[in-house]
This record gives sequence, structure tokens and C-alpha cells, in this order.
Amino acid sequence: MVDMSPIDINGHIFLAISVQLPKTNLLVVTSDKGYIMCGALDVSLLNEKLKDRKVIAGRAVGVKTIDQLLEAPLESVTYEAEANGIHKGMSGKEAMLKMI
Repeated sequence: MVDMSPIDINGHIFLAISVQLPKTNLLVVTSDKGYIMCGALDVSLLNEKLKDRKVIAGRAVGVKTIDQLLEAPLESVTYEAEANGIHKGMSGKEAMLKMI
């Protein structure tokens, strides 16, 4: 099952996407500028092989819901995210507010 719904963070609307897969969930919160995602996100791939795309993204691990994704500290972020003030350890919610 796929669920896509708007989510309000401090008066700003983002898109929350949850995909139920066998034995796991794929979780994403996105804006027009960037996104955060569950452990399925390959930050190394974005930083190395797709560096020219300048993707702003962060990854949180061990999360099972969108709420957990927003509250969890980011385990890793892309170089472009760092350039935009998003850093490892920042909550997903804090990171999304920097992606407005």
C-alpha cells in the first residue's frame, strides 16, 4: 500500500509518503527543495555517483513511521544538505524546515 498525504510542520506543508513493502516500510518526507528518508536512502550514492545533481537529503535509521522519521536524528546527510545548514544529528523536522 502507498500513502501520500500533506503534513504540516510549523505552518509549512510538506508531502509525506509511506510505502508498505514486505517486512519493511519506505518512508519519505519531501519539499520542493529536498527530502528526508528512512534507512533505504543511499547517501553515499548521492554524494559520490550523483554529486552533480546536488541532491539535498538526509537519512534516519530505525524508523517505522513518518512521525518517527520527523523526530529521529539524521544518521547521515548529503554534501548539498550540509551546504544548506542540515547536519548529522539534526532531527528530521529541523532538517525539513531548512528545506523550505
